[in-house]
Amino acid sequence: MRAFLFPLVAFAAPAAAEPPQPITPKGLEWQVKEYGFSPAVRAGDFIFVSGVVAGIEKGAEATPESMAAGYERAFSRLQEILGAAGASWRDVVEMTTYHTDLPAQAAVFMAAKNERMAEPYPAWTAIDIDRLWPDNGITEIRLTVYSPRADR
Repeated sequence: MRAFLFPLVAFAAPAAAEPPQPITPKGLEWQVKEYGFSPAVRAGDFIFVSGVVAGIEKGAEATPESMAAGYERAFSRLQEILGAAGASWRDVVEMTTYHTDLPAQAAVFMAAKNERMAEPYPAWTAIDIDRLWPDNGITEIRLTVYSPRADR
């Protein structure tokens, strides 16, 4: 006859999950009110940043200069959202971009991205699409951020 000893394992009750926490930088309240979405949402140690559209001026042609200006505005808005969330570019773990003309936009986009992001670079998926809203949008940039809460 064999005797089996089963170790006594203590199980702790899981901590109550915190509800997702919307992040809205000052001045972007109109987005929540008008369109019904948050610029970003914290869920535990992750922050999910809604897509920010880089656009060219209405009626302007998509030139390297006009695209660079649009990317500068979009990355500045993303910086503002990251700051409101208590995060930085170093915390970005994944980026998805949607381009209306990826071959024409890639070099200008990467130059703007590389001004903010350094090694180790986040994971990145770039997708070519036929259009964005608003109509003068050329690229939409969405981020996933890993930023453990300091208050734990």
